[in-house]
Amino acid sequence: MSSSDPRWVLRDRPSRALIGGLVATGLCGLVSLSFDVLNGDPVYFFIALLLALAPVPVLLAAVLALDRIEPEPRGNLVFAFAWGAGVAVLFAGVINSFNLIYLENTVRLGYDYARNLTATFGAPVVEETMKGLVLLGLLRFRRAELDGPTDGIIYACMVGLGFAMSENVSYYVAALDEMGAQGLAVTVVLRGVLSPFAHPLFTSMIGVAVAYAAQRSGPGRILVIVAGWVGAMLLHGIWNGFASYVGIAGLAIAYVLLMIVLFVLIWIVFRDRKRIIGLIQAYLPAYWATGLVSSADVAMLSSLPGRRHARQWARANGGRPGLRAMSDYQLAATELGLLHERARGHVIDEPTFNAEQRALLECMAAARTRFPAVPPPPPPSPFPGPQAGGAHLG
Repeated sequence: MSSSDPRWVLRDRPSRALIGGLVATGLCGLVSLSFDVLNGDPVYFFIALLLALAPVPVLLAAVLALDRIEPEPRGNLVFAFAWGAGVAVLFAGVINSFNLIYLENTVRLGYDYARNLTATFGAPVVEETMKGLVLLGLLRFRRAELDGPTDGIIYACMVGLGFAMSENVSYYVAALDEMGAQGLAVTVVLRGVLSPFAHPLFTSMIGVAVAYAAQRSGPGRILVIVAGWVGAMLLHGIWNGFASYVGIAGLAIAYVLLMIVLFVLIWIVFRDRKRIIGLIQAYLPAYWATGLVSSADVAMLSSLPGRRHARQWARANGGRPGLRAMSDYQLAATELGLLHERARGHVIDEPTFNAEQRALLECMAAARTRFPAVPPPPPPSPFPGPQAGGAHLG
């Protein structure tokens, strides 16, 4: 982390560990997909793969739309998605298959009964554990990236979308092989249209808990993570159990439950967005004397339309370099407010605070030198003025 390159603090450059992790998850994904090829007709596999991939861009866009105030490093997001699509699917599939074989051959249960039992009680534990491991990894190695519940939800959704995409390939291949085109159509509607966010919603319980733990210290964090893990498994088990044992009516009830969870999570994201804006308004005015922040900057940073307007102006007047400079400035300024919150909660020590504060201010200064010469016009709508605050540590 060279002082001559302050952008290290924005963590937008993939590390060797991240690159190695992406290679490993990619290999696991290839192994998982190879099982689908071997278990069915290759033509069926490619049809299933295309159908599973088709909604992914839209789903990713919907998730990332929630992550606009303080966007997460792209490398971390890609790794979370790849973990779900590769490592989590592969190991969960193997373990679930062994559980099914055990119930059939050792416990001597019928196939349908064993499958429903595995789906309701076994799969939720295995799958949520495999997906949740990447969130624990973030807590251990990238704790600074978990600035609030929104971050936990975003990463959980990424790993869940990756898992669902790979899992859908298996379901679509099986539907084509067992029931033909009609069975495939029903499966695509149920999994790809009516419940594309099921896995992300399950794992978001863990994501919220891990993000909460990242902002706290003490043994109580473990209990919160365990509660989130149990919540994810229960939600997953209810969904699978109602679908397996109750049928369409049960699926409808489980669907309503998922919708309630979805709206609660959206509410959490918007509450968290207000919290971050409050941090910007509280802490950035203390930096007015540096010349890096003005009242107009605080107003711009406190509004998504204001931020977008500033980026549009920067691109129109400075091209791609101007846009990159404005994006860097907005991200560094937001991270500065979050840094103060981490210091206030004693999540980081004073040397870490000082190093990151200095790097963020250098990022903001470098970005301002690359802004177009003419200052941007005021945003199209009024914004609340900044509130007084301090820049002290803790």
